[in-house]
Amino acid sequence: MSPAPLPARARVVVVGGGVIGTSVAYHLAQAGESDVLLLERDRLTSGTTWHAAGLMTCFGSFSETSTRLRLYSRDLYGRLEAETGQSTGFTPVGLVEAAADRDRLEEYRRVATFQRRLGLEVEEVSPAEMAELFPLARTDDLAGGFHVPGDGRVNPVDLTMALAKGSRARGVRIAEGVRVEQVLTRRRGVVEEVAGVVTDHDTVECDVVVNAAGMWARELAAQNGVVVPNQAAEHYYLVTEPIEGMSPDAPVFEDPASYGYYREEGGGMMVGLFEPVAAAWKVEGIPRDFSFGTLPPDTDRVGPFLEKAMARVPVVETAGIRTFFCGPESFMPDLAPGVGEAPGIHGYFVCAGLNSVGILSAGGLGRILAHWVLTGRPDVDVTGIDVARFREHQLLPEHRRARTAEVLGTVYAAHTPGVQLTTSRGVFRSPVHDRVVAAGGYLRDVSGWEGAAWYAGPGETPQAEPTWGRAPWFARWEAEHRAVREAAGLFDMSFMGRFAVRGPDALAVLDHLSAGDLSVDGRITYTQWLADDGGLLADLTVTRLAADDLLVVASDTQHAQVLGMLRRALGDADATVTDVTEDGAMLSLQGPASRAVLETVAPQADWSDEAFPFRAARSIEVDGTPVLAVRVTYVGELGWELYVPAAAAPAVWDRLLAAGAPHGLRPTGLAALGSLRLEKGYRDYGHDVDTTDDVRTAGLSFAVAADKPGGFRGREAVQAGARAGAPRHRVVSLVVADIEPLLFHGEVVLRDGVAVGDVRSGSYGWSVGGAVGLAGVEHEEGVTAQWLREGRWEVDVAGTRYPAEVSLRPPYDPTSARVRG
Repeated sequence: MSPAPLPARARVVVVGGGVIGTSVAYHLAQAGESDVLLLERDRLTSGTTWHAAGLMTCFGSFSETSTRLRLYSRDLYGRLEAETGQSTGFTPVGLVEAAADRDRLEEYRRVATFQRRLGLEVEEVSPAEMAELFPLARTDDLAGGFHVPGDGRVNPVDLTMALAKGSRARGVRIAEGVRVEQVLTRRRGVVEEVAGVVTDHDTVECDVVVNAAGMWARELAAQNGVVVPNQAAEHYYLVTEPIEGMSPDAPVFEDPASYGYYREEGGGMMVGLFEPVAAAWKVEGIPRDFSFGTLPPDTDRVGPFLEKAMARVPVVETAGIRTFFCGPESFMPDLAPGVGEAPGIHGYFVCAGLNSVGILSAGGLGRILAHWVLTGRPDVDVTGIDVARFREHQLLPEHRRARTAEVLGTVYAAHTPGVQLTTSRGVFRSPVHDRVVAAGGYLRDVSGWEGAAWYAGPGETPQAEPTWGRAPWFARWEAEHRAVREAAGLFDMSFMGRFAVRGPDALAVLDHLSAGDLSVDGRITYTQWLADDGGLLADLTVTRLAADDLLVVASDTQHAQVLGMLRRALGDADATVTDVTEDGAMLSLQGPASRAVLETVAPQADWSDEAFPFRAARSIEVDGTPVLAVRVTYVGELGWELYVPAAAAPAVWDRLLAAGAPHGLRPTGLAALGSLRLEKGYRDYGHDVDTTDDVRTAGLSFAVAADKPGGFRGREAVQAGARAGAPRHRVVSLVVADIEPLLFHGEVVLRDGVAVGDVRSGSYGWSVGGAVGLAGVEHEEGVTAQWLREGRWEVDVAGTRYPAEVSLRPPYDPTSARVRG
C-alpha cells in the first residue's frame, strides 16, 4: 500500500519511527511545534524497538543528566495512557540490583547516595531481603543489593504507539512506508544548513532534520559527513514456559556479575544477557530491508555466559524454553548515546546509538532534543552525550567491530576506577610516544591518543589493577605530584586540540567569540566562548601571535565541538582555520625549577619575569629547533607550554629531561595533572563545568573582559548576571579533612546534614593532605562566601560521612603567588 502524498514542506522532519523518533515528535508537538513530519521506512517499531526487553530502570548512573532523563521517562510512561488512551504497559514492579562482590557493592553504594539526592528512591538490602523480593533467585553468595520500588517494565510497542498517538493529536504527521534516502543541505557562505530530505517517494523541504534512524543512523549521517559511529550488535534473551511462583508483580532482578537480567513474561521468565565478549552485526552496513527481523543465535559463543546467567535463577535450567531470541541492538564506542546538533551542519540533529537503554531513555531524550531544536540550546548538561564529541576514525569498520564487541561487555562489568577499554587504541600518537613508553609510562586512552597516567621508570613495565582504594602505583603518582610542586615536571599534552586561525578577519572573529581580552600580540588568553544566554560553550586558550595569526587550544574532549564552532563563526570572513593538532608536540614544563631548566636549553632567550611575564608567548630555539614558548600553567606553578615541530619533538624532550635532571625534573603523568589542578581549583570543561554553567556559577568571572571594545557573544547576559544577586549554584573547591577516603566523582556534599550538591571531579591532594575536588553546590538564596563559611560541611563517600572544608578559593596557593614567581 502506497503512503499518502507527502507535504512539500515541514519545519521539522524526524527520520525513524521507533521509540526515539516518536518521542522526539511528541515532545516537539508538546512544546508547540506542530509542523513536524515523522518518516518511517517500514512500520513504527520495525527496527529495534519491537523486540526491546522493556526495562524501565533508573538505578546505576553517576550522571545527573542520565538520572533525570530516566526519572522523567518513568513519570511520562506512567501518565501517558491517561492523556492518549493508549496503554504503555508500564508496571512499577520495582528493581532489585545485585552486588556480587565488594567492588560492585562499593560502586552501588556510591551510586545510590548520588541518585537519592536527585530523587530516586533506592535502599540497600541484604541477600536475605533480596530473596524475599525475588524468591526464585539464589542470593546467598551475593555481597548485597539495592531495591528501587518505583522502577519496573514497559511494553515497547505500546509505548511507541502511545507517543505516536499523542503526536498526531497535536498535529504531527506520521508517514509509514517512506524511506529517507538523503538529507539535502545548502551553503550560506561557508556555513552548511539543512534544506530538506529526499525520500523514495517525494522530496520534502525542511529547516531541521532529526536523525533517529537507529541502526541506520550512521549510514544516513555519513552521506553528509556527520560522524555517528553506532554499530549493531547481537543481543540475546530467552523466555521460558510458565513457571510456578513467577508472579506478574515480581520485580525486575539484575545480576550484572552473572551477565543477566530477569523479569516476568507471560507467566514465565525472561532472561536477558549482556555477555562480556559480544559480537558486532553487519559491520559493512545494515540491510535496507531488515524489519522485524531476528538473527541466528551463536550458541557456541554465548552458551557459557547464558549458563552462568541461568544459574543465578536455577528454576530456569529445568523450565521449558518458549523463545530463544537474538536481535540487533545499536551501540556507541563509548557506551553513551549521540544526541544534539551536528557540528558541521546547522539544523542537522541526531538522537541515536542508545546502547540497549533506548526504552528507558526515550522520554527524557525526546524532551531534551525537542528543547534543543526549538531554542537552539540544551537545558541540561550534554557534554557526555553530545554527538559532536565523535571523531572520524570511529567510523572505521575495524574500529567499530572491535570496540562494539568490547563495549557491550562493559554494560554489566564493574566500573571500578582504573578500568580501561583495550580495543582500537593508539589511533593517534604523540611525537614523543616512544619516549613516554621508554620512561615506563602507564598508558591510558585520551580521546584516541595514548597518554601516560603515571611513570614506572625507565625499563620498568607499569602495572595497575582497578581499585576503589589505594594502589601500589600511588607512590609514583605522589612523587610526580611533589616533583612539580618542589622542582619540575614534564607533561606530554600533545592530545590537546590545536587550531591555527589566520587571515585579515581572524582576530575580529575570535574576539567576538571570546569573553576574554585578545588585544595584545604575543600573549595567551584563557577565555570562555558563550552562548547568547551566557551559557558556557567552550573553555580554552587563544594565543595571539599577531592580529592575523592566532592559535586556539582546547581540551581533547572538545576537539570536534571547537572546530565546528570556529568554522561556523568564520562564515564568509576572510580567514581560515586549520587543525594543527597532529603537526607537533605540546610539552608542558611546570614547577619552580622550570625557569632554570629553560635557561639551560635555550640560554639565548631571556626567561626573567620582566622579559617573559605570565601569559607571554615568545618564539625561541632549542638546539636550532624553533619552539613557541607560552608562559601559562594548569597546575598552579611557574611554568611554560612548549609547542614543538613533530620531527624535533623527541630530541627536545630528551634535552629537557637531561638539562632538568640536576634540578629534580621528571616526566609526569595525567594522574598528577589531575591532583595538581584540583588543588588549585582549575576547571576542566565537561567535568567541573558544562553547558548548564555560566561564568559566575563556574567561578570564571575573572576571565571575562566585560568592557572590551566591540563586546563579545553573550556579553549582555554576563552583564545582567553581574547585576543580579549571588547565583543559586556555584562550583566550589573542597578538601576532606580525613586523610583516608578517596574522591572520584558524584560523592554527595552536605551542609549541616542536608545534601546540597555533589563532587564533579575528585582526586587526592598530596600537597594539602587529603582528598580534594571541585563540587557543585546549591542554595536558593545564593551561594556566598559567608554561606559557605558558616556551614558544617561533609562529604558522603559510599554511605560514610567525612568532615570537609568548602571554599570559593582554591586550597593551594589561593593568591597565585607561585604562578607569578
